[in-house]
Amino acid sequence: MDFLIPAIGVGVVFIIMIRSIIRIVPQNSALIVERLGKYNKTLEAGFHILMPFIDKVAYRHSLKEFAIDVPSQQAITRDNVALGIDGVLYLRIMDPKAASYGVENLRFAIVQLAQTTMRAEIGKLSLDDTFESRDNINAMVTQEIDEASEVWGTKVLRYEVKDISPPRTILEEMEKQMGAERERRVAVTTSEGYRQAQINQADGDKQAQILRAQGTAESLIIEARARADAIAAIAAAIQGEGGTAAVAQQLAEQYISAFEELARDGTVALIPADGGDISGMVAKAFTAFEKLKGQVDQADTIEVS
Repeated sequence: MDFLIPAIGVGVVFIIMIRSIIRIVPQNSALIVERLGKYNKTLEAGFHILMPFIDKVAYRHSLKEFAIDVPSQQAITRDNVALGIDGVLYLRIMDPKAASYGVENLRFAIVQLAQTTMRAEIGKLSLDDTFESRDNINAMVTQEIDEASEVWGTKVLRYEVKDISPPRTILEEMEKQMGAERERRVAVTTSEGYRQAQINQADGDKQAQILRAQGTAESLIIEARARADAIAAIAAAIQGEGGTAAVAQQLAEQYISAFEELARDGTVALIPADGGDISGMVAKAFTAFEKLKGQVDQADTIEVS
């Protein structure tokens, strides 16, 4: 029993010594070891043995990519509009020694650097540019922070703007502008539709007039051809046997038919001087026909010669 308490004490001391001597570092982690208060070495993943009571693990770092929330802040644009902007910063520790001794509080320093850089970049842009150029803002802020934090052993991978909050008055003006823009688009669309409808109607009328004109022209051509064929047939019939008698009969029938029409429909009676001598009138018409025929035949003979 007397040896139990010293044995327990020796065991506790032994365990403490073992814990202070042996260090197992997980993957993607790094330990900064100081010897008598001075930097000694960086322990990476694996099994390590330290000197008891001399070596001390002063800093522990994760080498994984991690995110830091950048709180919302006020930034003034180039056209003097105050915006509330917050974001997320993604970075990784590349040099554990520099991250341990380069700055007192790495996370706090990174956040402050991100806020000041964001305010500077927003000051270069107008209000409209801040909404249209988020990718450019993210790229510029990432580049600026990465260059400034290189001495701290960190690598800034990207910066993402989470939210941009303009003042309420600006929001109301933007809503009015969006409403006016929608109305303008509706008016433009309506006018374009009306314009296209008028163009289509004009094209339709043009095509209809062209088709009607073509139809009229074709009808006249067909009618002229038919008339020419009829005249040619009549001429051929006249030249044949009994043609002259047929012409005389035709003239007599047309003469009588014309006067019957006048007597039936006309309000004024037109009576020729020799109305009683129908055969004489027909003979005169036939004589005129023969004279005209002779002139035509003479002209054809001259043309042939």
